[in-house]
Amino acid sequence: MKEQSEQLRTLVEGCIAGGRDYQERFFKAYYGKMLSVCMRYIHDRDSAQEIVQEGFIKVFEKLGSFDFTGSFDGWMRRIFANLAIDTLRKNKRESFVEIYDSNASDADPSGLELDELLENHGMKAELAMKAIDKLSNMYKTVFNMYVFENYSHKEIAGILNISEGTSKSNYFKAKANLRKILEEQFKLLDSR
Repeated sequence: MKEQSEQLRTLVEGCIAGGRDYQERFFKAYYGKMLSVCMRYIHDRDSAQEIVQEGFIKVFEKLGSFDFTGSFDGWMRRIFANLAIDTLRKNKRESFVEIYDSNASDADPSGLELDELLENHGMKAELAMKAIDKLSNMYKTVFNMYVFENYSHKEIAGILNISEGTSKSNYFKAKANLRKILEEQFKLLDSR
């Protein structure tokens, strides 16, 4: 672990100093992970790749501000997720505001938890991600931000310019829709 953090520090310092070979190694080391982050929000691979390019430019500009006290991967994921979310907002293809369900609470309305459903069927991450991709943009964005990026509903509300209640409602509706999608997939798998 300590060796990895020293390697990361050396790589980051080399990038900050403008070393092209360090920047190339850095890019290759994180490209796949960051493309996956962007693809969770943006369906179009070409658009996601453009965001990744923009993200690396931003990361290289901000590397000097990373103080090695928190998770470096988490720090980078936030940058790329925010860029993807900004792109969605700019495109305004679909509003992030969903009708607020005043009955939404912190309880899971879908009954069986999603992770139990996935575990019970030996679900692989790839199939789960395909199911998440079937959600509407508003549900998928809130779900991804809450589950994968660890944003609070208050943070999501601020970023997407919606109320905290709307964020919670969209999250719970996303879980319910995702559960329905997965149950349909399992019915198809079980019938084979």
